[in-house]
Amino acid sequence: MTPQPAGPPDGGWGWVVAAAAFAINGLSYGLLRSLGLAFPDLAEHFDRSAQDTAWISALALAVQQAASPVGSALSTRWGARPVVMVGGVLASLGFVFSAFASDLLHLYLGLGLLAGFGWALVFAPALGTLSRYFSRRRVLAVGLALTGNGASSLLLAPALQLLLDTFGWRGALLLLGAITLHLTPCGALLLPLVLPGDPPAPPRSPLAALGLSLFTRRAFSIFALGTALVGGGYFVPYVHLAPHALDRGLGGYGAALVVAVAAMGDAGARLVCGWLADQGWVPLPRLLAVFGALTGLGLWVVGLVPVVGGEESWGGPLLAAAVAYGLSAGSYAPLVFGVLPGLVGVGGVVQATGLVMMLMSLGGLLGPPLSGKDLSSQICLQLSSAPGVRGF
Repeated sequence: MTPQPAGPPDGGWGWVVAAAAFAINGLSYGLLRSLGLAFPDLAEHFDRSAQDTAWISALALAVQQAASPVGSALSTRWGARPVVMVGGVLASLGFVFSAFASDLLHLYLGLGLLAGFGWALVFAPALGTLSRYFSRRRVLAVGLALTGNGASSLLLAPALQLLLDTFGWRGALLLLGAITLHLTPCGALLLPLVLPGDPPAPPRSPLAALGLSLFTRRAFSIFALGTALVGGGYFVPYVHLAPHALDRGLGGYGAALVVAVAAMGDAGARLVCGWLADQGWVPLPRLLAVFGALTGLGLWVVGLVPVVGGEESWGGPLLAAAVAYGLSAGSYAPLVFGVLPGLVGVGGVVQATGLVMMLMSLGGLLGPPLSGKDLSSQICLQLSSAPGVRGF
């Protein structure tokens, strides 16, 4: 029988769960963030435009987030461990299938739909399980787990460029499929934790498992609507930052450096904001609003800086924009998920995470493709200021 503690242990096995969530986040969002380095090769091979290849990541993001309530519901019914392990297998198969693509449509199906759905089964259950292990240090633990995508991008960006140069895009996708399969053992570490107030049995009704009743709470409904608006700009740099650097003549490894620098800013901001939120000096919703407004305004200013291309300059202004975006995205994420337990309670965190991610996908599906090119067929500079809408 699973032991029932008096409350979240605020440590112990929770740190192992945090490490697993760190790896899960890195092998999903972090890998997806670096995938843009392969877009020029794919566009050249299939003779398609930047907008066409951008739909790969846009679909993966949209499916990952839109199907997150499915992952939450399955986790609520069957537990996080088996759901995350199956999700890892599906995501890996998506990469393997895409490696044999003979048309861009196959990449939409493999990376966009299959891998995207696999990722949808891993993120919300992992983050929800982690939130149950912590109370006083919850936002710090969540921030630590969410640094996984920054650390992963820091390593994967140059590694992916090396794989592309050495094995081509097909070989690179096969190897990424093998790496993605490591989501499965990470899922095995998500031991269930029974807390006081948990229902005696999981809900059997699909609607109850989805947690749609959470929308009857006014505060959660307003918060969820706000995240949907943020989604329109938040994911644009994830998709276009690397192609934009390549378009400006920085070369493959220069583009990888831009992605890595953004990842460093992202990871640092998540840890700092997680620690700051746990101090209790400022209420979490107010802290989220302040960071959103400041980083949004900062990104609008950075978006006006003209980008200087060329290998010798290393695109200094573009690197500055990448750092600003990393800090912005990093400060936002842990606060968003840190607010949820206060809105819905610890018992509803898994379902609330899935619903919030689904609403963010509405903007995430359209934002990257629509920002792929401007009228002069150059990748939009405004990509670096797109997340600025979050401040408003």
